[in-house]
Amino acid sequence: MSRSRKLMLSSLLAATGFAAHAQAPTSGTLVVVPAYGEVKHVNDQVRITFNVEEQDKDKAAAASRVNLKMKQGTDILKRQDPQAILQTRGYYTYPVYPEDQPQPRGNANKPRQPTGWRVGQYLDATTTNLNNLPKTVAAVQSILGLNGLYFGLSDATSKKLDDQRIAATYQNLTERIASIARAMGRNASDAVLDTIDFEGSGNYAQESAAAPKAMMMRAASMDSAPVEEPSFEPGETTLNMRVVGKVRFK
Repeated sequence: MSRSRKLMLSSLLAATGFAAHAQAPTSGTLVVVPAYGEVKHVNDQVRITFNVEEQDKDKAAAASRVNLKMKQGTDILKRQDPQAILQTRGYYTYPVYPEDQPQPRGNANKPRQPTGWRVGQYLDATTTNLNNLPKTVAAVQSILGLNGLYFGLSDATSKKLDDQRIAATYQNLTERIASIARAMGRNASDAVLDTIDFEGSGNYAQESAAAPKAMMMRAASMDSAPVEEPSFEPGETTLNMRVVGKVRFK
């Protein structure tokens, strides 16, 4: 056989082999397809944490001032925002010791004596009245300190967004299936969904949670003087969903 005929035969065999590889049968193939979806929404709820703390040599005197200020601050908050959900928590009483208290000789094991008492309490408020938030916080700050501010989504809004999140995730799944079908040289209509896991709880996916873009502020104001209204920007929250579909080609 001449050299030219050998080269032609080798080229023909190589081309035939490539075509056979490119057109490998895919009938009955099971494909696991992960997909993702997300929706964003402006935060419509805020959780505010106020606190009060007093220190005195007399424990009862410190506790009395805390109790009075907490009652006054709670009353102001109720007047400013009647729809707010309130919860008091974290009442504490601690002894205060001097930083350097020399111990008499021979009494090294004698317990130190406190020079005073520190008493405090926290108040949480959850509300969707964001328009009145600066005025409300400033009014309460005349009595209590602002310890934290956390923006997020209300339960009603989260439930409403759930439909949109599912729809976005399912759309991404169908788009990915179509892309995979084209890559395999098949029609999207040949793909039959065998299983859809909207929790993404299998070994092929991890659970995804909401990723709120919350803002936290810390401040302290224990004076009774009027306080200028603070400025707040609620930001937005992104809700994610992960889905895994098992697709079998006809």
